[in-house]
Amino acid sequence: MHTDIQEILFTQEQISERIRQMGAAITRDYAPRVAAGEDVVMMCVLRGAAIFMADLARAVELPLEMDYMAVSSYGSAAKSSGVVRIAKDLSGSIQGKHLIIAEDIIDSGLTLSYLRKNLASRGPLSIEVAAMLRKDVARPEEVPCRYLGFDCPNEFIVGYGLDFAERYRNLPYIGVLKPEIYQ
Repeated sequence: MHTDIQEILFTQEQISERIRQMGAAITRDYAPRVAAGEDVVMMCVLRGAAIFMADLARAVELPLEMDYMAVSSYGSAAKSSGVVRIAKDLSGSIQGKHLIIAEDIIDSGLTLSYLRKNLASRGPLSIEVAAMLRKDVARPEEVPCRYLGFDCPNEFIVGYGLDFAERYRNLPYIGVLKPEIYQ
């Protein structure tokens, strides 16, 4: 698996430190809301963000609910199909709660734009995005991201939850996949 990686962009240590910082920022920002009796829901966009959200949730020092959605615009392809579909919806209601969407990577922005519109119609008090990565690409629509791990180059990125054909998610770092693997 490691030999398929062209370059390591972010080490396990860099990721851990950045998530600690993100968790501290979320704790600081939401502490007054929780103190006022308002609920916070952290929602994972499956499957890519599962590892990220698990680590991020543990770095937040506030009570929060956790929920999950499976949404895709990729399927098994290396490029987005342009069509977003919900394979698994939230289990609980977000009405009257603060929602933090945990996403692995902001690429085209298509999935997050769709999700924000869909979830806003469900009546949350607020919606923010916490993304591990944001690719350096032009987007048809800019997606606001309040909590960002790292900006990354426009390469095929794997590891720390990110995959190619369901492989490489379990790498402890984030790296660039060699082109000969996915072409």
